[in-house]
Amino acid sequence: MSLSRRAFILSALAVAACGFTPVYGPGGVGQKLFGKVRAADPRNPDEYFFSGFIEQRIGRPTAPVYDLAYNLRVAVVPQAITSDEVTTRYALNGTASFTLTEIATSRVVTRGQVSSFTSYSATGTSIATMTAEQDAHERLAEMLADQVVTRLLATTPDSLP
Repeated sequence: MSLSRRAFILSALAVAACGFTPVYGPGGVGQKLFGKVRAADPRNPDEYFFSGFIEQRIGRPTAPVYDLAYNLRVAVVPQAITSDEVTTRYALNGTASFTLTEIATSRVVTRGQVSSFTSYSATGTSIATMTAEQDAHERLAEMLADQVVTRLLATTPDSLP
């Protein structure tokens, strides 16, 4: 048996011995949250994309056990300005604060905040710029949703029902 194979087997045994459970493995947090988290109803297009990506990642709630409250903040910041004071590129800076609450007991399971950014060009036609802006908002919502789901999976206790 090669040295790298031995090292892999020993590290796998060490991880198993410390009580490590894969997130999406049997009994893992991913399985405990999948289809059980109801995201708050969206109130604007950014929240619509965000809640849709949350559902894609951890499933549409069939029998919700947890409520996911969130607050998205998105700021549009001019990034590239010509000498004629024409903005040719914009940045979208986004933050998502979230709280996961158990519905039956109103107990806060976890909470946190994530942030990300993206940008888009404003040098094309009006239609191209509007399309690029909408796409940037959708990308930002996806990045924030991915980070929130990662935090939920990483910080939610294994002791959940």
